[in-house]
Amino acid sequence: MRPRPRRADAQRNYDQLLAAAAQVFAERGTDAPLDDVARRAGVGNATMYRHFPTRTDLLVAVYADEVAQLCTSGQTLLTAEPPGEALHEWLRLFMDHITTKRDLALSVTDDQGGSTLVAEWHASMLATASALLDAAKQAGAVRAGLDVRDLLTLVKGIALAASDRAQADRLLSLIDYGT
Repeated sequence: MRPRPRRADAQRNYDQLLAAAAQVFAERGTDAPLDDVARRAGVGNATMYRHFPTRTDLLVAVYADEVAQLCTSGQTLLTAEPPGEALHEWLRLFMDHITTKRDLALSVTDDQGGSTLVAEWHASMLATASALLDAAKQAGAVRAGLDVRDLLTLVKGIALAASDRAQADRLLSLIDYGT
């Protein structure tokens, strides 16, 4: 059964809450007061709790939205850029995602269905990376034997080990995709 569509004003409130929550959580962490989220979104607490009855509901929605945006960016890059450049740019976006969304992902625990959700999110990111890598391989922009899981693990390692964005960018540029 599909949920019924939201009214335009309800959808606008939902979108504003997601955007505000992403900003507040990025600035203050996932334990930031939810009152701050509602205030930044320009809605009352009752509106926020109508859309997101619990903190976990809001965290899951924000992270799911971030993953969807990352995957959509991959599809856009796949059609707008040469395959090698599209792959490299998406890997940069993936690295940023890991760096900035780590606490958000960790806040979704197993007792909240976290394992299933995280597995679904990882599968969608893997599918996006695979499509980009396959296109780059077909274009001869990367080695034919390059493995998508190895590549994502390498980028994840860079994201978690780098001391700042500049170092992460330098390390990412060192990856030899060679043909």
